[in-house]
Amino acid sequence: MTKILKGVRVIEMGTYITGPAAGMHLADLGADVIKVERPETGDPFRAFKGGLYSPHYQTYNRNKRSIALDTAKPDDRAVFHDLIRDADVFIQNFRPGVAEKLGAGEEELHRINPRLVYCAISGFGQTGPARDRPAYDTVAQAASAYLRLLTPPTNPRVIGPAIADAVTGHYAALGIVAALLERVSTGKGRRLDISMLEAMCHFNLDSFTHYFSVGEVMGPLSRPTVSQSYTFACSDGKWIAIHLSSPPKFWEGLVEAVGMPELMSDPRFAERMARIEHQHDLIEVLTPVFATRTRDEWCAILLKNEVPHSPAYDSNEALEDPQAVHLNIKVSTDHPQMGPFTTVRAPYNFDGEADLSILPPPTLDEHGDEIRAEIGTRNAG
Repeated sequence: MTKILKGVRVIEMGTYITGPAAGMHLADLGADVIKVERPETGDPFRAFKGGLYSPHYQTYNRNKRSIALDTAKPDDRAVFHDLIRDADVFIQNFRPGVAEKLGAGEEELHRINPRLVYCAISGFGQTGPARDRPAYDTVAQAASAYLRLLTPPTNPRVIGPAIADAVTGHYAALGIVAALLERVSTGKGRRLDISMLEAMCHFNLDSFTHYFSVGEVMGPLSRPTVSQSYTFACSDGKWIAIHLSSPPKFWEGLVEAVGMPELMSDPRFAERMARIEHQHDLIEVLTPVFATRTRDEWCAILLKNEVPHSPAYDSNEALEDPQAVHLNIKVSTDHPQMGPFTTVRAPYNFDGEADLSILPPPTLDEHGDEIRAEIGTRNAG
């Protein structure tokens, strides 16, 4: 498959998730992403579970090359600036002011390369009273009012994956591509600032729109109640998810599937607004019903009655689903030192074709000699 961003060179000085995620999205699209890391330790995410190749690190660092540089040392800083001289994009996700100490500030890099798209990712922004506060995923979720939409109403605790980190990386990559597109006509680079707070507030747009429009403060059950979404445990202990939305035919199909025509005349459930008001009652009615059959049996019945549904898979099941297999969502390759690497491919299909080729996440400084040799060749030319 054609690499859409082939010829674009990205220098990523990213750690943990936000910066590496932005770099990964560009690498998935074909950009040559060079990950600049500290010698000996590298990206701190490497050692999240010991060693220097944790699954946390692997998640956001495929399709990249790695070089270890200590930019506090003049020789390494010179190599870094040589990389910047021919780069299209630079990504960092340090706290404000740190990049400047590392010789990676925007003014310095733009003097070297005015065409550079400089992306600075932060927790709370480059200015303002909270600019220096440390920020991680949970902090950004909480500050953007998103955490309350995921937290159980009773016995609250943080649940779910690092959504804020991943979302911020995605928005950063989108902004970078927009800046590259603009550069085609202007010939000049841009500075792109994006914070986890701003990204998550935008991602939480539906919640804020409800508040601004009708004064509703949404909670964790607001959307699933209105959208008529359900999860039920089946007789084999596996779960199934159902999303009826608003078309009456889906409700009618569910009633037919569970064999309970009396629900159509029950005043609590006869109309959609009544079902929204009495969703808890409907859950109590249907929970024992779904416990009478296996998940596969219910999937067959719901499919026959055209009810929107899916098995609520765990990660060891989802990619074995026939549709996921058909789409080749799971892809694998081998690292010469670390062995087999399996991941989820990028979701893009350009001209009907998915890109199934991947490079495994690099070991620390795996491509250091190779990249230095490239710099030497360019300088000699």
